[in-house]
Amino acid sequence: MSFLFPSFLWGMLAVSVPIAIHFFNFRRTKRVYFTNVAFLKAVETQTSSFRKVKHWLILAARVLAIVCLVLAFAQPFLPSRSTIAVDRRGVTSLYLDNSYSMQNELNNKRYLDIATGRLSDLMGVFRNATSMQLVTNDFSAQEQGLSPADKIRDRLTTIGLSHTPRTLADVYRRQENLMAQHRNAGQNQLFWVSDFQKSTVGDLSKLKVDSTNRLFIVPVQATPEKNVFVDSVWLNTPFIRELQNNILFVKVSNSGSEAVKNMVVKLYLDNTQTSTASVNVPANGSATARFNFSLKGKGYRQGRITFDDFPVTFDNDYFFVLNASPVIRILHLYGQRSGGNYIENVFQNDSLFRTQSFSVQNVDVGQLRTADLVVLEGVEQPSGSLRTALEDFVRKGGTMAVIPPNSPDGGAYGGFLGNLGVRSIIAKGEGTPQPVPLNPPNRDTPFFSDVFEESVRQETNLNLPSAATTWQWSGGGNALLSLRNGQPYLTQSTAGKGQLYIFGAPLAPTYGNVAQHALFVPVMYKLAATSVRAQRTAYTFDENTIALAVSNPTPNAIYKLRRNKAEIIPVQRLNGNQLVLELPKSNQLSSDQAVDAGYYELVRDDKVEQLLALNHDNTESKLEYYSPDELRAAFAGQKNVQVFDKIDDSAFAREFEEQNVGTSLWKYFLYAALAFFLIEIVLIRFMKG
Repeated sequence: MSFLFPSFLWGMLAVSVPIAIHFFNFRRTKRVYFTNVAFLKAVETQTSSFRKVKHWLILAARVLAIVCLVLAFAQPFLPSRSTIAVDRRGVTSLYLDNSYSMQNELNNKRYLDIATGRLSDLMGVFRNATSMQLVTNDFSAQEQGLSPADKIRDRLTTIGLSHTPRTLADVYRRQENLMAQHRNAGQNQLFWVSDFQKSTVGDLSKLKVDSTNRLFIVPVQATPEKNVFVDSVWLNTPFIRELQNNILFVKVSNSGSEAVKNMVVKLYLDNTQTSTASVNVPANGSATARFNFSLKGKGYRQGRITFDDFPVTFDNDYFFVLNASPVIRILHLYGQRSGGNYIENVFQNDSLFRTQSFSVQNVDVGQLRTADLVVLEGVEQPSGSLRTALEDFVRKGGTMAVIPPNSPDGGAYGGFLGNLGVRSIIAKGEGTPQPVPLNPPNRDTPFFSDVFEESVRQETNLNLPSAATTWQWSGGGNALLSLRNGQPYLTQSTAGKGQLYIFGAPLAPTYGNVAQHALFVPVMYKLAATSVRAQRTAYTFDENTIALAVSNPTPNAIYKLRRNKAEIIPVQRLNGNQLVLELPKSNQLSSDQAVDAGYYELVRDDKVEQLLALNHDNTESKLEYYSPDELRAAFAGQKNVQVFDKIDDSAFAREFEEQNVGTSLWKYFLYAALAFFLIEIVLIRFMKG
């Protein structure tokens, strides 16, 4: 038998008090005289012997009561069977996983409730501990200090689900930082209570626990049954036109081992149910639902995909935003102007387009960050920062159309376009241009598929314009328009994530009548339409930063994210027309703030600039867990790590105490002390003599 607080054994000296009282009882005996003493002699002898026995029994009861009371305070226990027994004098750090996956249920009880119940039972083992820490996924400020066991027990009743998953490496670093600040006499122990979801805990093979600490892993016995969530949402076209049929695709995935049949998926736009679809989602598979819809009016629309799926419900709603008829931003950079202002004129009559024209000598390259289409017209020699910015613009997803000058610099353009995949640029010599008619376009190509009406498609002899090219090239991708002599006039190619269109001739009348022909308008419209980058319909909380294009930015402007009446000012920086926001984590918010899935307004000076949709990361939706055996294999070779098989056993705390703390005996000695005190009272009260 061992003692947790052996210093209390000095209290054994207190047994000398009842012994002293017994042997040095100075009460005087009162004599009573009788007329016939001889008659009472036998009775007197018998009473004296009985009194001595009674006094010895009272002394024994008092001594044993004091001994048992002292032993109870010393807290004796039988040593544990485990080699990594805990020391309640050290720091005890508890990690409770309160991520959204703990919303799953076992026997109609949430994993989080099961975990908090077992930790509450565990507080009985550490009832006298004063150096305890409770860590959750919130990583809040109050988790950075030590608290007594009773306060930890109270906190367990207030813990809710957190949208921020944490890797176990992050949790261990946070626990180690606290233990490094508080060096106690005893050794430290750590507890991890979690479902140990494979998609969020990180790489366990690289996690090494300090040998001076003891780690107890307590997994919830999670069984992946089924969980359906939205994997992604996308449109069939880069942008939405009002009063036209639009198609929205929704990929729905199932991370469980049970298939889901005939699940109804609903589409809501501005809180109105617009369409429904039924899908069959196989186990560990996915299915795609298709929704047709049309919008009236321009601007942002709040979209929501919803379905019924229990018991994990945090991912049953997916929020997104649609921007109906967004403005296509066109940046026109010119060197030699054609004189007819053809680029400005072709786009100025449609509110869908916003065109800005600048000379290449005066342009701010920062304008490229917010442009969808850049038209480079009549620039003899692109060079310097503009050339670098244009190459970067195309590679990152932008679209550029190049219209040559009258006398292009073949060497300069060879290097410029060569970096974008177009080779062998040959500039033609000066001379009188000889326009050549264009061949009829291939109307079955995606570019021209919706340009011509059906009646026009039946015609074979179309009135087509003519052009005189000023350069030739190869490796330009798809030839959209060509001359009858076989030379390309308009080609389309990809470079990085962007697109590159090259025209063969200037727009001036000297080089043909393409710009004056009816074909020019639909070609430029189509080119602008394909330049629109696919809408980013939603963002997730796990993204560190998001980049947004803002209009008319001002220095020192402060942008806020507002949801209902709550406002958050995220860390932000403005780079030209691009606003970069750092999405806040739960530990960066005050107690009255929260970031839940839904719609957020981007506000500047109380004016709504944009509407954003934020969702929870779907890594939490993938219900695949580490089993106890897999956890043991991951920590193989680390003898200071113990993995429990289950947490749903009501006897968990008692089993843990027997294995790692030892069998506590203090309560039995306390009961014995009370029993001996009771025996003393009985002896004094009822034994006469």
